[in-house]
Amino acid sequence: MARISVERAHGLGKQVAREKADKLAQKLADQYGLEPQWAGDTLNLKRSGVKGAVHVGEASIRIDVELGLLMSAMSGTIKSEIEKALDKALA
Repeated sequence: MARISVERAHGLGKQVAREKADKLAQKLADQYGLEPQWAGDTLNLKRSGVKGAVHVGEASIRIDVELGLLMSAMSGTIKSEIEKALDKALA
């Protein structure tokens, strides 16, 4: 099992950051079959072999992902894609 954590600071405020996180989650849901579900300021994402959470704060967003055994081999690529998608979403 591999764990990935990516955090980025932002100056958007919590509400705007939450909207951007929601838009990103919908894109990931369509692309990868992830099921997004909000619980307070945390957006939980899951599918077989992948479990993740997007934690939206006033000044930062942190994404934590746990990969199952089969997906662990691709953890470097997945982390890179998460970093790119988060940077693009916050731009």
